Amino acid sequence: MSQDQEQAARGTPELSVVIPIYNERRNIGPLLEEVKVALEGESYEVIVVDDGSTDGSASELAGLKESFSVLRIISLGRRSGQSAALVAGFDAARGTVLVTMDGDGQNDPGDIPSLLRILREKPDCAGVVGYRKNRVDSNWKRFQSRVANGVRDIITGDSVRDTGCSLKAMRAHHVSRLPRFDGMHRFLPTLLRALRFEVAEVPVSHRPRRYGRSKYGMWGRVFWAVRDAFGVRWLVRRALPKVDAKEN
Repeated sequence: MSQDQEQAARGTPELSVVIPIYNERRNIGPLLEEVKVALEGESYEVIVVDDGSTDGSASELAGLKESFSVLRIISLGRRSGQSAALVAGFDAARGTVLVTMDGDGQNDPGDIPSLLRILREKPDCAGVVGYRKNRVDSNWKRFQSRVANGVRDIITGDSVRDTGCSLKAMRAHHVSRLPRFDGMHRFLPTLLRALRFEVAEVPVSHRPRRYGRSKYGMWGRVFWAVRDAFGVRWLVRRALPKVDAKEN
C-alpha cells in the first residue's frame, strides 16, 4: 500500500488542500508531486477544482488519480471564477484545516509546513496567510499588485501585505462563517478579522511559472478590487462581534 493509500485509509484527513485551476494541464502534475513531498507524514487530501478548463486539464487530472489516491477532482460546468472554485472546494473538503494555493506552481508547497506549524502553535489563530517576500514577477506585474493592494487597504481599512498570495492555511469552521460572494478570495484575511479572528502573516517563497501565463490583467485587477472592496467595507462595518454564549 502506498503512502497516499495509507493516509486515505485512515479516514477523515486533517488537511484539505484546495487548488483551483483553469488551463493548468502542464503544471498540475509537478505541483501534486511537490505537495506529496511537502506533506509527507500528514493526514491530508488534495481537492483540485477545475474551473471549466479547455486545455485538457480534466483528462490530465483523471490520469493523475492513478498515482495520487488522495486526489479528489471537482469539475465546474463552466468557468465561474476563482471564488466560486474555492467555495466548491471548501464545500467538498473534509479536513479541519483548509490550505489554499494556486495551480500554476508559483506557490511553493514546501512552505505549507511552516504555515501549519504557526496555526498549531496558536490555537486562537483562525488562519495563517503568506506574503511573497521576493517576487519573481515583472516590475509591471508587481506594480499591478501594489495598486490593487493599496486600493483594498484604503477602502476596507484593513492592512494585508499581499492579498494576491493564494497560499493560506485556515481553520475550516472559521471559514464556514464567512459570507460568500464573487471576489471573496481576495479578502479572506480581512473577512476573518472582521469576525474578530486572529490572522497571522508570514513570508513565503515565490517562483516563476513553469508553463502558461497569468489569467489576470492590470485594469481587471484594479476594477474588481475597487468594486469588491466597497462591498467588503460594508460587511466589515456591520460584522457582529464574537460573544460568549453557553447553554444553561
